[in-house]
Amino acid sequence: MSGRIRRKSLKLLEAEEIPEEEMPSPSTSQATKRKSVSKPVPPIVPPSASPKRPAKSCEKAACGAKIPICFSQMSERCAISSYTSRWYHLSPGEHFCNECFEFYYRSHKKGYEIFAKWKHNWSSNGKTEASLKNFMADQILPYWVQCTAPSCGKWRELPRKTEMTSDLIRKYICGIDDKAGKKSGGCEEAEDPRASATTEYFWIATLLFPPFLHDAPFAPFTRAYFPDGVGMSATYAPPPRSCNGHSGHRESRSDSDFDSCSESSDGSSSGKSIQHVQHQSHIPHLSPYFHPFYQPDEQRPALCLRPDIMESDEEKAFPEFAVAQQMYLGLRNMAIALWNLSPKEWLTVQRCTPHYICRGLVRIRGLHELSRVLSFLTRMGWINTGLLPALTRGVDILPGYSKPSVLVVGAGTAGLAAARQLRNFGVTVTVLEAQNRLGGRVFDDESLGVCIGRGAHIVNGCVNNPISLLCEQSGIKMRHIRPKCDLIDESGKQIDGSTDKRIDFHFNALLDIVAGWRKDKKRAKDTHLLGKILDMHTQFVEESQLTFSEEELQVLQFHFSNLEYACGCSLKELSALQWDQNEDYPQFAGEHTIMTQGYSSILKKLAEGLDVRLNVQVDRIDYSGQTVLVKAGGEEWTADKVLVTIPLAILKKRVIKFIPQLPAQKQKAISSLGSGIIEKVVLQFPSRFWSGKTGKADCFGHVPRTEDLRGLFPVFYDLTLKSSGFTSCVLMTHVCGQAISLIKEKTDTEVVDMCVDVLKKMFPEQDVRFPSRYIVTQWRSDAYAEMSYSYIPVGCSGETYDTMAEDVGEKVYFAGEATNRQFPQSVTGAYLSGIREVTKMVSPPPDT
Repeated sequence: MSGRIRRKSLKLLEAEEIPEEEMPSPSTSQATKRKSVSKPVPPIVPPSASPKRPAKSCEKAACGAKIPICFSQMSERCAISSYTSRWYHLSPGEHFCNECFEFYYRSHKKGYEIFAKWKHNWSSNGKTEASLKNFMADQILPYWVQCTAPSCGKWRELPRKTEMTSDLIRKYICGIDDKAGKKSGGCEEAEDPRASATTEYFWIATLLFPPFLHDAPFAPFTRAYFPDGVGMSATYAPPPRSCNGHSGHRESRSDSDFDSCSESSDGSSSGKSIQHVQHQSHIPHLSPYFHPFYQPDEQRPALCLRPDIMESDEEKAFPEFAVAQQMYLGLRNMAIALWNLSPKEWLTVQRCTPHYICRGLVRIRGLHELSRVLSFLTRMGWINTGLLPALTRGVDILPGYSKPSVLVVGAGTAGLAAARQLRNFGVTVTVLEAQNRLGGRVFDDESLGVCIGRGAHIVNGCVNNPISLLCEQSGIKMRHIRPKCDLIDESGKQIDGSTDKRIDFHFNALLDIVAGWRKDKKRAKDTHLLGKILDMHTQFVEESQLTFSEEELQVLQFHFSNLEYACGCSLKELSALQWDQNEDYPQFAGEHTIMTQGYSSILKKLAEGLDVRLNVQVDRIDYSGQTVLVKAGGEEWTADKVLVTIPLAILKKRVIKFIPQLPAQKQKAISSLGSGIIEKVVLQFPSRFWSGKTGKADCFGHVPRTEDLRGLFPVFYDLTLKSSGFTSCVLMTHVCGQAISLIKEKTDTEVVDMCVDVLKKMFPEQDVRFPSRYIVTQWRSDAYAEMSYSYIPVGCSGETYDTMAEDVGEKVYFAGEATNRQFPQSVTGAYLSGIREVTKMVSPPPDT
């Protein structure tokens, strides 16, 4: 239901709730006025002389309650367990009699005001019908609590006036009255059979209402939603909050409210927009990087869940909740909220139980399902992931799940993420790495006095990014990159801000036109992106009769180079149809950040406690038998499964022989995707000579003089450590796209000379000298990488990433950024691909 239901008048009663024997006849009022002969009035029989009517059973199909007991017992005439004209069913063990129904429903009865007040409150906050049955479930049903004595664990019904609290749940012992402190019985008393009946498979099918939680931990996260739509009681919900943080009306939502938005992979203008979300600052202890639930009217960020709807994976795992989802949503939303509030410790059933508060036997069933829900969320990597302490010996976080032995080939981000997750799950795992170090294409260098990422160094969008989670768990800090990026040309002139904005708008408009062109799939034939952009630009100039100055065309080349950096290749190689295919999926929101201690600081922590074998170059993977045989020189390893995480460029070279050969579609995917190259140049100077023009900006841009110089040192990042007293003044830049050919045959010193020459032209007023120290990367010739990240060349499609991610015979699995269609070209994508493959390897028990 997407909106509020039209509710009936307080003075009307739903026909199905009125006992048939009390429904007035249409002619009753007229009959009382007639003076015609009527039937004689029978004599009054005293109660003691009237025959005792037999008790009625519950009329609810499949209920099975032969002698129901009224849990309410509020009416003086309550039937308790004797005859009543009608029993009202809430669950197989919970009924109330017609006399108690009338006690609350009839306006002249004492309970009417209580019900009417509740109904007004529920109708104001909730979207489900405020019926009297719902009132009974929400306000009158007794609480059930489990004894915490180690040798007991029996479920007990709390006395009527005892309110359930988290503290009571943690400390309850059989027979103790929470308020009076008296013992009415101990652990030796038998458990009520209604409690054990709740765990039967079909019990839930006869449940009238799902559990609506009281004071749920996810309440602060979901104040913009109807509480009963997310598994929470509408009478225990906090006031609604609009997305801008102010009080407002709750809103119902449709799928159209969740249009996806994507972002630039380098934090600069590249035709992609950076999305922003409202941080829920009103929630104590919540990291500003965590945003677990979608909020109405915001762009859809990655790794967010809708609190009011199950995801497709959830419906497959819990088909019994697919239609009536509130019970599952209450459990899931509780777990996600608790995990985000405290991600440094394992989320277990014991941690969740005190927060699961609702009335009735359904609480027992909900906690019975909780273990399954936590196991599912853990397996998916939504909770209990990352840098967590080792579990106590004997504790199984995924009870009943298959845990095959695994060999991981490659100790880069994907391999270490998978291995850590497998170890967390209790799986035997060994990592084989060809190099003498961890990290793969993550390689940090501190030789210049600051941490330099020779490979990855930027976190692209920190909200919900798993890298942010790892930083939160380990205490590692990230530094925000300020968005200011002044452009300077080779005459030393700073480009006017209005010119930059105008050309940036034009550039993005061209990309929008290209996006419109490719919607016509019948007419659109793939070509390289640069040619298509230039065609659109020429057409625009002809139709508008506008002219572009030389400076404006140079700035346009700067934006071209930014896009080449984001995609890892020349625009002449990039598919015009598919270059940004991942924009069809939600992307990470928030600011871009720099890892001040480098990505290696995270990977080293991931590797702690793992069995990692360095200097082991795998050359053969034989998966023809029951197990997988992996060979490296004269050494051999066997396991149930193997995860291959080596770079795409190395897969292309076929340095590993697969027996039997990989399927044809897998080989085609490997050969089809492109292997992009980005090289970095890092320079250390005695002073920050650039600060006179750039101020405190974290970066500044270089506008190329000619088109053939596009991609040659386009952006300079200021990595000077402010706390160091500017003793280590460092600039980092890169070479990308077609400019890679300009340095291909150059020595490191010659490349540095080229870079210094550019800086001299940009800062002619300064005495720019050769740097005291420098770093020039050579990823294109690195024997273990030969690339930076993947891209989609002309004629290829995003589906190739999906093919790259497919396992072979449930024995050989693949991970890495080139297998992640949603987040390619990033450390985050590599990390998530490793988690994804663990989810596939570790399967749930057959009966779940």
